[in-house]
Amino acid sequence: MTGQLVLGVAELDALCAALVADGYTLWGPRVRDGAIVLDQIAGVADLPRGVGDEQSPGRYRLRARQDEALFGYAAAAQSPKRELLVPRTTLFSIRKRGQQLQIQAPPAPTRKLALIGVRACELAAIARQDHVLIEGPHADTDYAARRAQLFVLSIHCGAPAGTCFCVSMGTGPKARTGFDLAATELLEPTHRFVFEVGSERGAELLSRVHTSPAQAADLEQAEDVSANAAQHMGRALETEGLPALLMSQLEHPRFHEVAERCLGCASCTMVCPTCFCTNTEDTTDLSGELATRSRLWDSCFSPDFAYVSGGSARPTLRARYRQWLTHKLATWHEQFGSSGCVGCGRCITWCPVGIDITEEVSAIRLSAQPAREEP
Repeated sequence: MTGQLVLGVAELDALCAALVADGYTLWGPRVRDGAIVLDQIAGVADLPRGVGDEQSPGRYRLRARQDEALFGYAAAAQSPKRELLVPRTTLFSIRKRGQQLQIQAPPAPTRKLALIGVRACELAAIARQDHVLIEGPHADTDYAARRAQLFVLSIHCGAPAGTCFCVSMGTGPKARTGFDLAATELLEPTHRFVFEVGSERGAELLSRVHTSPAQAADLEQAEDVSANAAQHMGRALETEGLPALLMSQLEHPRFHEVAERCLGCASCTMVCPTCFCTNTEDTTDLSGELATRSRLWDSCFSPDFAYVSGGSARPTLRARYRQWLTHKLATWHEQFGSSGCVGCGRCITWCPVGIDITEEVSAIRLSAQPAREEP
């Protein structure tokens, strides 16, 4: 590994070109349809130069920055999850050949993907997905194949939104692990990036572009960016004793109050970078000769998701919201040893009615009901 190095904007573009030359598809932030989204990019020219964002409960707006920052925004509309645990994929197909049935698995994904500009909260989310989908006794082969071909260039966040609370969750704003390369964007006195290496693959790539050693002033300024971001979180979530608190408050009236507002649209689970609920769908062609089973995203907010013989196990919005909140912040700890929330704030921003997970937890904590004693 090497020490920290400085690259200019042109060198960053050369780094992207080197990834493309190695067969990677670049996936990074760009402006589309009034939002910063993660999509395929060709290089630095596609990045959201001079564009920031404003986020609050149920509200997202782009804004013009007073500088030329390429990564001067908070969490993008989507997370990298959709490129790893893809929204729909074929599990297998069955073809009828006379009296024989041939079962065929789809070919393994071969796309080499380079994520550009990944934030610390998103790296934490990828790590949680890895734990669930790869590190258990039955690895998800599609996810594992996509993950093995991933290159990550992380950018330490310097512009948290009004809905961010990664500091509370211990996941940001500065990335610590999970990247091949990570950088802090500096704008004064010149536009440049202070890079650090996280893997041998990252070091090899960095060796192919022009760099200069980071000076003490560069490192100090980079640390100031992260420190300033940590002090300007838009939200906070007190996590001390939270799992036990929530599980002792399953009948708290706040769940009913939230259900009165909740639309059950599942937007929070679709934008969440850690939610991994899926369903399966079977289809046949018109000839009846080919049947296909596919996996697709699902949500615990769907009444059918918890359907068992006789009906749904969670027939009300109150029950479904409670399941989402308590799983994310409480029972996830029991299952996987960490919180299911990384503090990116997407569920707050993209909720049509502005339900705020930090506000709901705070309300439950402040008005916790006495625990019921067993008879």
